Amino acid sequence: MGLDIKLPIGLMFGLLGILLTIYGLATNSDTELYSRSLNVNINLWVGLAMLVFGAVMLIFSRKKKK
Repeated sequence: MGLDIKLPIGLMFGLLGILLTIYGLATNSDTELYSRSLNVNINLWVGLAMLVFGAVMLIFSRKKKK
């Protein structure tokens, strides 16, 4: 079967990662927002992790099957 879901998953995680990273960068100076997470900008870190995961899925979707 030719069903390969790595490409749509990679695109979805990449797009959501970009949005979350931009939001994390835009709210970086708001200390009250991140007081519950021990002053860790969780939006930025999770956005970057989603970007990396999306990039890995896109790389795997481009590899040729032998």
